[in-house]
Amino acid sequence: MKSQLTKNLLGLIAALLFVLILGWIDWQTGFEFNFFLFYFIPISITAWFLGIESSFFISIMCSLAWAVADKSSGHIYSSSLYFYWNTLIRFISFILTAWSVNRINFLFHSEKNKTADLQKALSEIKILESFLSICSVCKKIRNEDGNWQQMESYISNHTDTKFSHSYCTECAKKAMAEAGLIKK
Repeated sequence: MKSQLTKNLLGLIAALLFVLILGWIDWQTGFEFNFFLFYFIPISITAWFLGIESSFFISIMCSLAWAVADKSSGHIYSSSLYFYWNTLIRFISFILTAWSVNRINFLFHSEKNKTADLQKALSEIKILESFLSICSVCKKIRNEDGNWQQMESYISNHTDTKFSHSYCTECAKKAMAEAGLIKK
């Protein structure tokens, strides 16, 4: 548990450093050269490997890094409303990307687990598929070697089926009548 926490913390620090480097590059290149798309990289990686909370945090950091780089690069807006609008739009797109990647990751692992469970179940199923020769009197089945085998034994050997024996209502009445316990 502690090891996983350490890995998550290191991953978060690495993502944060990536965001800071992106912000610095964005600031250095100025507002005319757009680095908006590159902010999706740390968000997506964080969402995939560290989860939704960490990716939301990185989304906030990406929005702040972009806003600081944009403001300090000398970009002059005709109204400060445009700056806040652009920051909000970027923040919303970062959050939606984080949520989408996290959801895709969840669905991917869910499907992977279901496939593994299905493969396990399929490997455990023994299919009884063939034309069976069965004696019309004693109901024995001829096996692959040509020997006659009790039906229960044959089916148990070819499937995971277990048998218990009992009487149906008609046979129980017939057996009791033959034993003289009831009248025919």
